[in-house]
Amino acid sequence: MSFSWYFSKKIGFGKTSRNHLSRTIIRIGQVAVAIGIIVALVTLSTGIGARKEIKQKLADFNGHITIKPYNTNLSLDSDSIRLPLSYYPQFPLPEVEHIQAIATKSGIIRTEDAFDGVLLKGVDENFDRSRFQKFLRKGEIPVFNKEKISNEVLVSEKIARNFFMDIDSTFVMVFVNEQSANARPVYRNFKVKGIYVTDIAEFDDLYVIGDIQHVQRINQWGVNQVGGFEIFVENIEADLNPVKLKVNDIIGYNLVAETAMDLFADIEEWINVFDLNIFIILFIMLIVVIINMIMVLLILILERTYSIAILKTLGSNNWQVQKIFINYALFIMLPGMLLGNIIAIGLLLTQKYFGIIQLPPENYFIEKAPVFISWDMILLVNAGSLIISAIILLIPSLLIQRIMPAKAMKIG
Repeated sequence: MSFSWYFSKKIGFGKTSRNHLSRTIIRIGQVAVAIGIIVALVTLSTGIGARKEIKQKLADFNGHITIKPYNTNLSLDSDSIRLPLSYYPQFPLPEVEHIQAIATKSGIIRTEDAFDGVLLKGVDENFDRSRFQKFLRKGEIPVFNKEKISNEVLVSEKIARNFFMDIDSTFVMVFVNEQSANARPVYRNFKVKGIYVTDIAEFDDLYVIGDIQHVQRINQWGVNQVGGFEIFVENIEADLNPVKLKVNDIIGYNLVAETAMDLFADIEEWINVFDLNIFIILFIMLIVVIINMIMVLLILILERTYSIAILKTLGSNNWQVQKIFINYALFIMLPGMLLGNIIAIGLLLTQKYFGIIQLPPENYFIEKAPVFISWDMILLVNAGSLIISAIILLIPSLLIQRIMPAKAMKIG
């Protein structure tokens, strides 16, 4: 054991430190460290949790990667893709977990009291019911198959509220087949089987999910024509761009693959702004903790000037004495870090399991503050705090070099 390490432990954990005049300053430093750890862990956990949950919602509802015809048509209505294709219903990439066919058709919900434009999203028997289950608030997810066309649909809670719908309610949608020569309106009766909520306005304001055969019949397509595909990968946090490039290589020149973040660039920009705010908060808290620890170290050095002079007289060089006080300051941080971790993890677990803090979904796309807890993140925050503090504390420890043993011992 080195001399500096041994001496640091003696003054840091020995009885002499308990009755020292600087104990109030030390407590203030420890409280600052505890607050810094709490803020860092809570900010990172909720920030990462929000980013993961929003991206997961976008991907689970609309696919991690979507495939559609390559054209300049800005309409929400799907163009047709003809089956069979070599990659459906089994996509030949190990990263892909699931693929499902879709087709969309814009229409109008009409009741006796109101009407509004919506988008019918048709899905087939490969619709991932388990992935959609998290959005379901009421009722059940309809079962779709090729044998019989289903009039059962899923509507958002907002659409249901606007038209006073509930489970088993029926309503009429009006469509226009623009490809038809006479372009006459087409009426379809639907029955509400389930009500969903995503908290994302782009979905909740617009989508009615039903049988793809309705879209095929309205557009006068054959049963082997669909509007596009939604692809789901194993890990949404992974970079989807390499997977997108592989998908584009497989599907050919007349189709294009886009990630969820490509389609919802405005939401991605919002997430990036959120990440910037997290960085600013962490930076400010780090500065506060460092300033507090610098003040603590300076006070400790000034208060133990006589001891420093004795150590130098006995042959210790400046670097050995500096290490003693840097280690001492880091030892002071440990109780604050421990307390901060306990409080922060307790708060995060409480929020995770009880959801006490609620958020306005129209602003944040989520109903409650999400929590992401990772031991890697916790260890990184703690180790990073210690390492950065140790490096920064080298600066105030340079004061030790200016302490002359003769003058200090004479004053003492």
